[in-house]
Amino acid sequence: MSYCPECEAEIDEEFEEIGEVITCPECGVELEVISLDPVEFDLAPEEDEEEGDEYRFDEDEEDWEEEEEDLDEEDEDEKYHRRKGC
Repeated sequence: MSYCPECEAEIDEEFEEIGEVITCPECGVELEVISLDPVEFDLAPEEDEEEGDEYRFDEDEEDWEEEEEDLDEEDEDEKYHRRKGC
């Protein structure tokens, strides 16, 4: 017998693989099997934490890219003024 780490509900099932993901029948949270003997669970990783998701949209990153472009333009202006002796 094992327990949900979120709500401590009893989960009386048998599992064959570590990494198997189930839903707690009481609270509905997704659980990942982390041990088979004894059966133990941990909260399953959220979708955006899974492998292969490193290209997801990130607003902060977009802001950073825009700021970097602004800096590049300023650098060009500074170079121009230095060349002209301004």
